[in-house]
Amino acid sequence: MASLESEAGSVRTAESSNEIKQRARKNRTNKKKTKNGAFRYLPKFRCFSLKSETTDGHGKGKGSFDMEVEDEADPTHLVIMVNGLIGSAEDWRYAATQFVKRYPEDVVVHCSECNCSTLTFDGVDVMGERLAQEVKSVIKRHQSLQKISFVGHSLGGLIARYAIGRLYERHTTRELSQENGECRGNGFEDPSLEQKAKSKIAGLEPVNFITSATPHLGSWGHKQVPVFCGFQILEKAAARTSWCLGRTGRHLFLTDRDKGKPPLLLQMVYDSEDLKFLSALKSFRRHVAYANAHYDHLVGWSTSSIRPKKELPKLKHLSRDNKYPHIVNEDMINTASTQEEVALEDDVNIDFEEEMIRGLTKVSWERIDVSFSGSRQKYLAHNTIQVKTYCIHSDGADVIQHMVDNFRI
Repeated sequence: MASLESEAGSVRTAESSNEIKQRARKNRTNKKKTKNGAFRYLPKFRCFSLKSETTDGHGKGKGSFDMEVEDEADPTHLVIMVNGLIGSAEDWRYAATQFVKRYPEDVVVHCSECNCSTLTFDGVDVMGERLAQEVKSVIKRHQSLQKISFVGHSLGGLIARYAIGRLYERHTTRELSQENGECRGNGFEDPSLEQKAKSKIAGLEPVNFITSATPHLGSWGHKQVPVFCGFQILEKAAARTSWCLGRTGRHLFLTDRDKGKPPLLLQMVYDSEDLKFLSALKSFRRHVAYANAHYDHLVGWSTSSIRPKKELPKLKHLSRDNKYPHIVNEDMINTASTQEEVALEDDVNIDFEEEMIRGLTKVSWERIDVSFSGSRQKYLAHNTIQVKTYCIHSDGADVIQHMVDNFRI
C-alpha cells in the first residue's frame, strides 16, 4: 500500500508540475496583451484570417484582434502579396489586415516570405521561381481555393510577373452549347459540345493583378530613378555599379545579357517557349498600377505607371478624390484595343523602354496616380503607398482602402 501511495503521490507531483509549466506559458502569453486584452503585435503568420474584428482599423486595439490561420473557414480567393527590395512579409501587415477584415469569408491573404532581406539580390528570375513554388505549397494547404490574385510592391511586382509566367496553365474544356434553350444528351458525343480554352494560374482562376510603385520599365535612363535628378552621368554610374545589388541590380538596370539574350525585363513582356509572360498577364481580369506622381525617389512615375514621360498627366491638372485624398488621377483607358492597331516598327528604331511599353500595354491597365504632396510623409512616398509601417507611413491608408474597395472578388 505504501508503495502504491508513493507511486500515486509521484504521479500527482508530475501532474502538478506539468500544470505549473502550462500556467507559466499562459502567463507569458498574457503578458503580451495590453490591459484591454489587445495584442501589442500580430502573430507572425503568413496566411491571415480574421477571427474577431474589434480594432479601430489602425491596428489599435479595442479588444481581442488575432490574426491566424482559420481552419474552419473555406476561403475561395487566394491573395498573394509580394514585398520589394530588402523587404519582408511584415511589410504587408497593414494591407493584409484590411483585406481580411473586408472579405473575411472569401479571401485568405498570403504574404510571401520566400524572398526577403538580402535574398532579394538573387535576381528577378530566381525570386520568381521561388515565389511560384511557394504559391503551389500554399494552394495545397487550402483545398477550397478557386481564384487567385497578386499584389506586389516595388520589385515585388516584377517578381509576381515572372512567377505567373511560370504558373500559367492552359486548360481545354468541353462545354455543351445551347440552341433555343434546349440541350440533348443520349450517351454519345454530342456535336454541340464546344472546346473552350481557359487560362489558369497554378490551377486557379486569375482575377486581380495589382502593383504599387513597381519599376515595370526598369531603372535605366529616362529619369526612371528620381534620386539621380535626370543626370546621365549618375545614371551611367549607377548602371556600372548595379552589381552591388547582385543579379537583381543587373536586371533592373537592363545590363544583363545572359547567353546573348535580351535583358530579362524585355523578355518578360512577351511569351517564350517555356514561359508565357504575356499570356499569363492577359489571363487576369484586372490589371492595376498604382504609381507615385512625385516624391518617390526610387521608382519614377513613368516606369511605375507604364507610360512614356510625354503621356504623363500634368500635375497642375490633377485633383484629389474626397474619399481617397492622396489619389489624384484614375486612368481607365483600354490600351489593348489601340495598341494592336500600331504597326510594328523596326526594333532598331525602338529603345528598350518603348518596346517594354508596347508589350505591356497589350493588356488593359487601370493606372492610379498617387500624390502625397502636403503630407509630412511625402519624402517617404515609396513606402507610404504600401503603408509599410503604420506609425511611419499611415498617410497611405487611403490608397490601401482604394485597393480593397475596388478589389474584384
